[in-house]
Formats: sequence, structure tokens, C-alpha cells
Amino acid sequence: MSKDIETPEQMREDLRQKELDNPTSSIHGSNLSDFAGSIGWKGTGILILLIIVDGIIWAVFFD
Repeated sequence: MSKDIETPEQMREDLRQKELDNPTSSIHGSNLSDFAGSIGWKGTGILILLIIVDGIIWAVFFD
């Protein structure tokens, strides 16, 4: 066991860096999956909850 085990975040970042280095790659820059991966599952859940609550508030007051 001389090799250190990478965390899923480290593996995703390594894959992302390899994609960005490849000039023929169709993915360049950030996207929603990068954002969701960086804030984690709790942050993503809170963000989705805020979007839903915002939609409800919008429907109640402006519809």
C-alpha cells in the first residue's frame, strides 16, 4: 500500500484538469457539475431547496 488513495474530489479535479488540457475536448471552463461538486451534496441540496422556496414565494406574491 505504497500508493495513497485519492478522494473522489481529487479524482474529479484530476479528470477535469486533463479535460481542460485536451484541446479537442468539448468541455472548457466551469459548468454546473463543477459547481455542484465543489460545494458538496449538502450545499447542492440547500441550493435546490432555496430555488424551490423562491419559486413558491414568487408564485404566491407575483402570480
